[in-house]
Amino acid sequence: MKPKEALIAKPQIILSDGDIGSRPAHANLAPVEQKLSTAELVWGIGAVRKTLIILILAVLWQTYAVYLDNPLLFPTLSDTITTLIDRFADGTLPARIGTTLKVLLMGYAAGTLLAALLTVLAINTRIGTDFLETMTAMFNPLPAISLLPLALIWFGLGTPSLVFVLVHSVLWAVALNTHSGFLGVSRTLRMVGANYGLTGFSYVTRILIPAAFPSILTGLKIGWAFAWRTLIAAELVFGVSSGQGGLGWFIFENRNLLDIPAVFAGLLTVIAIGLTVENLVFQTIERRTIRKWGMKE
Repeated sequence: MKPKEALIAKPQIILSDGDIGSRPAHANLAPVEQKLSTAELVWGIGAVRKTLIILILAVLWQTYAVYLDNPLLFPTLSDTITTLIDRFADGTLPARIGTTLKVLLMGYAAGTLLAALLTVLAINTRIGTDFLETMTAMFNPLPAISLLPLALIWFGLGTPSLVFVLVHSVLWAVALNTHSGFLGVSRTLRMVGANYGLTGFSYVTRILIPAAFPSILTGLKIGWAFAWRTLIAAELVFGVSSGQGGLGWFIFENRNLLDIPAVFAGLLTVIAIGLTVENLVFQTIERRTIRKWGMKE
């Protein structure tokens, strides 16, 4: 008998001319992975795509303003940027930005701290849960700017009035998202914490916060957006009342002077700060926490 090796047929390939070759069957298979081109690699970067969108909007702005040819109604982007550079050079905008950010950080920090305390109380007690749900249902739909007249009566013309309004705009959004994230933590993780004997503050910091961090970060983003736009709107009123203020007052003041390029320069500064915080601060936090932990692709 022939040995078993002789009974095994070798894979053969029919060539284009009809002949039978002895090359392996996988010789003509195309590679599964293909290298991306340079253009595809560049297009895969989110910052490149976002920059392209901004450039397109800038071109549309400049084109429409030139077509309209009415600087009092809609100045060109070049005039706006020139005014922006001039106001930075003379120190006006840096001073207004510093005033606005100082008040914003005070109100944002106070609102976030109160939201954390309410959420910890709600997750550990039933009365705390009922209190948070009731207060959120009552005050979350209430626009923060509507409380400014009362704040001016209660706290007078000063920073405390703005901080009070900011706390309202931040508190309920952060507390609601954080509480929802805590409630969404799996029972398995809760049992792990209980088996390790974690209770109270340690249970919250070691089990709940890491597991619910995507919801917490979403709440922080929403709170920041609410606080930023509320502060700019409040400064329009607060600046008129007290004769001082930040970016909101800068916009209102130049509107009264009919310096429309300066108004657009103030608006452009507000947009630039918002983009910077979103893409540098929150995106960095998300990349180093949620994405690093594998909680989001």
